Order: sequence, then structure tokens, then C-alpha cells
Amino acid sequence: MSTAEAEQFITLARVAKTQGRHGEVACDLFTDFPERFAERRKLFAWRERGGYQELELEDFWMHKDRVVLKFTDVNSIDDAEKLIGAEIRIPASQRAELEQGAVYISELAGCAVIATMGAGEAREIGRVENVQFGAGEAPLLVIKQGEREHLVPFVESFVVRMDLAARRIEMRLPEGMLEPEKD
Repeated sequence: MSTAEAEQFITLARVAKTQGRHGEVACDLFTDFPERFAERRKLFAWRERGGYQELELEDFWMHKDRVVLKFTDVNSIDDAEKLIGAEIRIPASQRAELEQGAVYISELAGCAVIATMGAGEAREIGRVENVQFGAGEAPLLVIKQGEREHLVPFVESFVVRMDLAARRIEMRLPEGMLEPEKD
């Protein structure tokens, strides 16, 4: 295994289609920091069947709701087509620094959630399986415990303490929030 494969990687974008005639690719963004492409030259394309390919970023620009990437040595539509579906990644050690109190969503997956309901005692309600974005302002933690699934808003007012190194999130939730809905 190469050094690149041994290190944990973070996905910044996924190649959706070719763009233009000179090897450019249009990508769906998975980062809140697209401006950081300006300081990145070495990126990695990852495909489930084929592993990692190191690429040198030549240029980038935003187009509609996507980022267009131009890589050195990817100079034709045929070359670009080979990248469709690939995830564009960087080593985790190169991710952007976050402001105090901010957290990467990917760091929440697998964390045990310990919750206090009203005046009750703290108990583990499960582990974060995923994070959903959508209808509300706050993302929802998808917390699984066996067959049960809880959707809990990930809001500052509910979080008592987070210890990501210990994979633990302590929360204070409103009374009745985790009660099953009655038909």
C-alpha cells in the first residue's frame, strides 16, 4: 500500500461530467471551502475499482453550482471521461482549520450519544450513523440503537459536551423528544 492509501482521505468533490473540450471536469462539491482549491496542487482521484490516482491541479473555477477542475495531463474529453464518478480527495491532514466550536460532520459518525432527558439521568441512546440535511435549519443526527432510530437536531443548545477523540457526544434533550410517535 502506498503512503497515499495508508493515510485517511477526505472527499472534496465527485466528478459528475466532462466540461469543455480540453479535459476539464465538472464536480459536485462536498466542501464548504471551494476557495481552498487555489492553494492545492496535489489531489487524488479515487475509484472503487482502481484505487487512487494522483493528479496535479492546473486550474479551477466555479460554474453554476459546481466546481470545474482542470488537471495537468488530462487534456481531452476522452481523458476527462475516465474520471467521471471518481471522488476528488485530499489527505485528512490537509483539511481546513475550523473556527472554535465548529466540527466536521464526518467526525460525528460513530460517536456514542449520551443524553439527559429533562430531569432524568444520562443514558446512551445510540451511535451517530449519519447526518441528514434538509428541511430544517439544523442538521439531524441519525442515531441508531439496535433497530431504533432517533433523529435529533444537532444544535448548540442541545450539546453539553463533545469529545471527538473519545467518540462521545453528551446532549440535554427536551422531555419526550425520543418517545415513539403514537398512531
